[in-house]
Amino acid sequence: MLADLHPYWNGASLAANGFIGLNLLGALLLGMLVGYERSYNGRAAGMRTYGLVCMASTALTVFVGHAAFWYGGTAGPVSADPTRVIQGVVTGVGFLGAGVIVKDGLSISGLTTAASIWAASAVGVLLGVGFYPAALLMALLCMLSMSMLQRLEARLPGRTTLELCLTFRAEGPPSFEELARQAESRGYRVQRESLRISFIDSLPMWRFWVVALDRARAASPDSLAQDIATQEGVASFSIAPVRY
Repeated sequence: MLADLHPYWNGASLAANGFIGLNLLGALLLGMLVGYERSYNGRAAGMRTYGLVCMASTALTVFVGHAAFWYGGTAGPVSADPTRVIQGVVTGVGFLGAGVIVKDGLSISGLTTAASIWAASAVGVLLGVGFYPAALLMALLCMLSMSMLQRLEARLPGRTTLELCLTFRAEGPPSFEELARQAESRGYRVQRESLRISFIDSLPMWRFWVVALDRARAASPDSLAQDIATQEGVASFSIAPVRY
């Protein structure tokens, strides 16, 4: 029995295990580096999730390169295709990423987290095949893109879409043209084709989208809420961002 275990503990096998272990440790650290930004911002997937994804991707990739040591090297020549392993890793991580995407009404959140989890698996694959500088660079770029690009994106010209839900009192809503003019005076354009009208407890409720032509100059959502709250004919309202 002990003789059967010798191939698993000889010098060459231990060296291969040590090399794989160092790869796993590096993958765990790089994955945690990528996940820190998500953890800092209170996301569900944080440092542990990213570290595990990156480390698992590395493990599944690096062991293919040591096929000669499989089963203690007693199984004879083994043919392994790393590309098929990588394909399985990418597919499996895709299911994990889909689990963090959440649709709430017209808004979708979690896309950045899902994409970064997928990127963390790619970092692990790069480590597994031995591209250490590229893996380190990709981990740093992922972290910078999630932490810095959001600030850059907010400074660049762009448009913001909001969904307004207005419930009017029994005397009825104003004309839609008047509503559109009021929105334009605050820097928003009403999407006329988005208007939906319903009645709840005999009160008319309008749902429609407004688009900020320039988000830097348009009234902020809290300022809009203060303006709408002063309207006499409005019984209740809600404002929600639309991300699609």
